Amino acid sequence: MTKAFVSGCAGTRLTSDEIAFFRDERPWGLILFARNIEHPDQVLELTQTFRDAVGWKDAPVLVDQEGGRVQRLKPPHWRKYPAPKLFGDLFETDQEAALKAAWLGARLIAEDLRRVGITIDCLPCLDVRFEETVDAIGDRAMSSDPDIVARLGRAMVDGAIAGGVLPVIKHIPGHGRAQVDSHLELPRVDAPHSSLESVDFRPFKALSDVSLGMTAHIVYAGIDPDRAGTQSAKVIGDVIRGQIGFNGCLMSDDMSMKALGGDFGDRSRKIIEAGCDIVLHCNGEMAEMRAVADVVPELTGLSLERCDRALTGRRVPEDDFDGEKAWEEFRSLTGWQGG
Repeated sequence: MTKAFVSGCAGTRLTSDEIAFFRDERPWGLILFARNIEHPDQVLELTQTFRDAVGWKDAPVLVDQEGGRVQRLKPPHWRKYPAPKLFGDLFETDQEAALKAAWLGARLIAEDLRRVGITIDCLPCLDVRFEETVDAIGDRAMSSDPDIVARLGRAMVDGAIAGGVLPVIKHIPGHGRAQVDSHLELPRVDAPHSSLESVDFRPFKALSDVSLGMTAHIVYAGIDPDRAGTQSAKVIGDVIRGQIGFNGCLMSDDMSMKALGGDFGDRSRKIIEAGCDIVLHCNGEMAEMRAVADVVPELTGLSLERCDRALTGRRVPEDDFDGEKAWEEFRSLTGWQGG
């Protein structure tokens, strides 16, 4: 049976301890970071070694490949993509070009990932931008208009799926109002529930049919003043599942971030009890990985159904996609001069 967590790993190749851990604990997936990536052949070997270890040829492999600052696969082996804010800026002057560029950007990224065995990309970021938005989100947020975010987000979702990669909408129910970096401390948003519903939730509600989503490590005082959204049954049950209507596989943001307190077993337990389907642990620290694996349950019931349903949404890309032509069209639409 598969357990309800996604794990990182330490380096560019799995160690014997990591292989044994993955074989014995069978996480639902593996997530890669820049420390794990050198060149295409190495990444392909890494993803295959993980799948061999868990005994599942289609085991999910995830990455954060948004463009801009959040790009784990980088030049010279992969193209450099712009931060998503570019699409929102372009939308202000040319909606059709912006939507096409957002689709093409996600489609091209998906092509890069699929070729090295990565099947899930943690994009798009559907957080609405505010004046106070912390730099950790910053130009990852496409627009201050939630309807523009939703339309561009839909284009990116469609582009990723067309390229054979599953997208993850994040950070539900909205990270844009956070004024501190949740990698370093726990943000608190004091906006009333009604304000969040009228702005922040809207892109997520518009894309609630997407099969994978990621939570935010934020206290929403107007919903649950005592717990981060990732660990709040009120945020997950009443808002994410209820008001927003998201019924896909819900994973936590990285639970090794400093926003969440307590030991890693306690963090994991609270995430599962709150209603997340998958605990995401990214840093590749073996002691922490073991603590997570000791606590998380095997995937069963509705969580298993949601995870399985998400994976059935992967499609085989069309054979006639011309990556070089698409890249030139992308650059022409956006004016992007990156490599």
